[in-house]
Amino acid sequence: MDAESLLRRYLEQRRDVGERDLVLDHMTVEEVMRIIGATARGASRGPEPLRPRADVERAERADAAPPPQDDAPRERARDGHQPAAASSSASDEAPPASAPAPARGLEAAGDEAELFGGPISRADSLDEIATMVAKCTRCPLYKTATNPVPGEGSPHARLMCIGEAPGATEDQTGRPFVGAAGQLLTKILAAIQLTRDDVFITNVLKHRPPGNRNPMPDEVTACRPYLVRQIELIRPAVLVAFGTFAAQSLLDTKLSLGKLRGTVHRYRGIPLVVTYHPAALLRNPAWKRPTWEDVQLARRLLDSASA
Repeated sequence: MDAESLLRRYLEQRRDVGERDLVLDHMTVEEVMRIIGATARGASRGPEPLRPRADVERAERADAAPPPQDDAPRERARDGHQPAAASSSASDEAPPASAPAPARGLEAAGDEAELFGGPISRADSLDEIATMVAKCTRCPLYKTATNPVPGEGSPHARLMCIGEAPGATEDQTGRPFVGAAGQLLTKILAAIQLTRDDVFITNVLKHRPPGNRNPMPDEVTACRPYLVRQIELIRPAVLVAFGTFAAQSLLDTKLSLGKLRGTVHRYRGIPLVVTYHPAALLRNPAWKRPTWEDVQLARRLLDSASA
């Protein structure tokens, strides 16, 4: 891709997330877009060739070397075995102020057959869904779980946090993200001026898989309608998928987390940001910086939606 195309893509990304100012010889984003003949998305390229700037070079490096995939077991940290080196919040290190804005990502429409026409589609409140989850026998997980974990938070949440499945602490309490990883999630939310009461927190699966193994495809299929209906009832402005499995399940993809994060995807029209699971940060503090960048992106999307 030539320098002009890279710059155009970068400017379109900045504009898509609501940014209007660009420090480039005191010109705004729109002024630069007019110079290169790209005032509207998809406009033909202008006649002037441009050399890549530092931001474009950073975008190229990011494309060439995405962060590693979070594919290690999560639950040791979620059950409270927190490494001492990872006890601080994800906001300890702020990203560069000029970090490039993300490109438009995947579009997941969802399968209407997974929801419509069944009793779950007629649930008219989160409490009703919680009652249905408590009685659910759609997959065998209810036989081995101690408590269902339907999710908790504001029914009017503008941001919805979605993980993979309950861990041991969650299974004992019936609440999502309450172990060591949950404490870190609380700090992550505080870093973008949100509390647990402001958001809705849930998982793809509502019962804990035995031994914290990865969910099976039939378990995801059985449980997905609950999550779909929760999203429909809450109507959040932004979704955040924490961890590889949640991201792949929502976006119906096999792409790694490293390739999915840093981009604004859409699930049923709702902007979706992918980031590392808090338990992954407990194992690898080096992932705090990209996680901080991801949640800052979610914050900008929230602010843009409000504006």
